[in-house]
Amino acid sequence: MSKPKHILVIRLSAMGDVAMTVPVIKALTTQYPEAKLTVLTREFFTPFFRDLENVTVYPADLKGNHQGIFGLYKLSKELKKLNIDAVADLHNVLRTNILKCFFFGKSFVQIDKGRAEKKGLITGKTFQQLKTTHERYTDVFRKLGFPLDLANPKFPNRVALNSKLQDLVGADTKKWIGIAPFAAHESKMYPLDLMEKVIDSLSKTNKILLFGGGKKEIDILNSYQNKYEHLVNLAGKLTLGEELDVISNLDVMLSMDSGNAHMAAMLGVKVITIWGVTHPFAGFAPFNQPEDFALLSDREQFPSIPTSIYGNKYPEGYEEASRSITPETVVGKIKDVLTTKIKYHHNPLSQ
Repeated sequence: MSKPKHILVIRLSAMGDVAMTVPVIKALTTQYPEAKLTVLTREFFTPFFRDLENVTVYPADLKGNHQGIFGLYKLSKELKKLNIDAVADLHNVLRTNILKCFFFGKSFVQIDKGRAEKKGLITGKTFQQLKTTHERYTDVFRKLGFPLDLANPKFPNRVALNSKLQDLVGADTKKWIGIAPFAAHESKMYPLDLMEKVIDSLSKTNKILLFGGGKKEIDILNSYQNKYEHLVNLAGKLTLGEELDVISNLDVMLSMDSGNAHMAAMLGVKVITIWGVTHPFAGFAPFNQPEDFALLSDREQFPSIPTSIYGNKYPEGYEEASRSITPETVVGKIKDVLTTKIKYHHNPLSQ
């Protein structure tokens, strides 16, 4: 079977899942430069794909033109005009299954989300590393005739910051530490009183750049900015493209199990992650990061971890499982990463 020349890649949401497609698509376009890809995703995520050659983003307007079955039919007609040869469905949800019906006759390969294995992990039947999301994405392309090797990833260069970003961030010779303290569920967040201790310690000798969104989060981060030197709150001040520009210049990112971790990882930035009721074994560790960059809640204290894949379900008393990770542990790990020249070896968590 000849390889398809033009692949439609579908991943509509969420932010972290879309960001995780980037290293895989980068591997494909590097190893198969003749391949052309169109990524169907939300328009907001377009900047994620800006460094990829032979990749075009087709925005899905799921709350407008492409809403509902008729909207998806209209979308399929628009996409067919692009002369798509095959479809890589990296989402596999109701919407993409409806689209599959409209692409009858085309190769349409869908991600295997591994629901049974993930259920075994959260019910305690098994406790072992599952196939990573990056591997699951890679499997889709393999089935379309593109065996991929993720072992030696190439990342974009740091972006030279424009004058707006330079003025916002300021110039100095300190190390830049990004901190993204929020997540979709509080059970995935490091308790804010402990995070403030981390910020207090690190801001004495480093520049801290805070990331977040939403009024409540911005207010919390502003309170930190008013209290600590060498700290800049970027939440609510940047476009997604500008945020990526700044992240590309970080020396390290501290994030929860959330989208910011994957945004930094896709740019080749070192990422320290804090895990509450979720666990890297479910396959959502950031790309190409050493295993010990993941700081895990104490499973002796909280044996039911992971309590869910997305952190939305947990037993009583597990809300602040990550309190079992001391601020000293977090600060120590970041200082180690900043002072040690870590050579990235291929991480089995991100095959």
